[in-house]
Amino acid sequence: MKKLDLVVVGSIGIDTIETPWSKQEGILGGSVSYACAGASFFAGTGMVGVVGEDFPAQNIDLYRRFGIDIGGLEHKPGKTFRWSGVYSEDMNHRQTLLTELNVFAEFSPKLPAEYRHVPFLFLANIAPALQLHVLSQMKSVQFVAMDTMDLWINIARDQLLEVIAAVNLVTLNESEARLLASEHNLIKAAKKIRGWGPTYVLIKKGEHGAMLFGPDGIALIPAVPLSEVIDPTGAGDVFAGGLMGYLARHQEVTAPLLRHAMVRGAVMASFGVEAFGLNQLQHLTHPEIERRVADFEQMIRIV
Repeated sequence: MKKLDLVVVGSIGIDTIETPWSKQEGILGGSVSYACAGASFFAGTGMVGVVGEDFPAQNIDLYRRFGIDIGGLEHKPGKTFRWSGVYSEDMNHRQTLLTELNVFAEFSPKLPAEYRHVPFLFLANIAPALQLHVLSQMKSVQFVAMDTMDLWINIARDQLLEVIAAVNLVTLNESEARLLASEHNLIKAAKKIRGWGPTYVLIKKGEHGAMLFGPDGIALIPAVPLSEVIDPTGAGDVFAGGLMGYLARHQEVTAPLLRHAMVRGAVMASFGVEAFGLNQLQHLTHPEIERRVADFEQMIRIV
């Protein structure tokens, strides 16, 4: 097994997605799939998740082609988590049509021994109780990022606040930040959330980029401008994976590195949305990534 720098824990699913462009069924999805794919171009990445007996073998092969370690992937009797959704004409809103938890309903993440000493950890969007369970298994983690959603803010707030207090970076979208902090202004919301423990709060703004709040102030990164967006599903997870993978590659976290990591996250997300699922990312090369990074940095350069 190659050296692991990052572990990602979350959901793995089979999706049906409809956009103004097309409808695709049986797509490999879930936060773990997207985040690990984004991270795999920068760091040795291991996944922790669960799938059922119906999980296609070609998806396992795809994980391996990305170079993702699947030592934490559990196979359980039953069906894999399934999700179906349809996007609005402007792609900024989506409606969930179907959610079947299946084997994910009984998921209790168990980290392989070698994963417990990995220095970087991304807790993707799962129940706060499960995120706490993962944290309890880590032995020498240096930097932890977490994601969440409005469901957990509403029904598991106390446990969510426990997780927030125990991690280094919290990532959430605008509406989630406002709901969590009971503040409409995002600067005030981020300040309040940082007061609960995390060093950094990263607020995702979709097509308008992301805002990072930390001890060194605020960092703003726009989204990479694209002429065509095919499928925005998983963009936030690809962004987080690219960001965490870049930090894990450097084995440290500084203000300048975080800004560069945000650029990598934005670039990886931009590739991801150019096709359904992981179709674009699986054919991506390192030179293509570096060319887009250079072009993007030139766009946002001030001097």
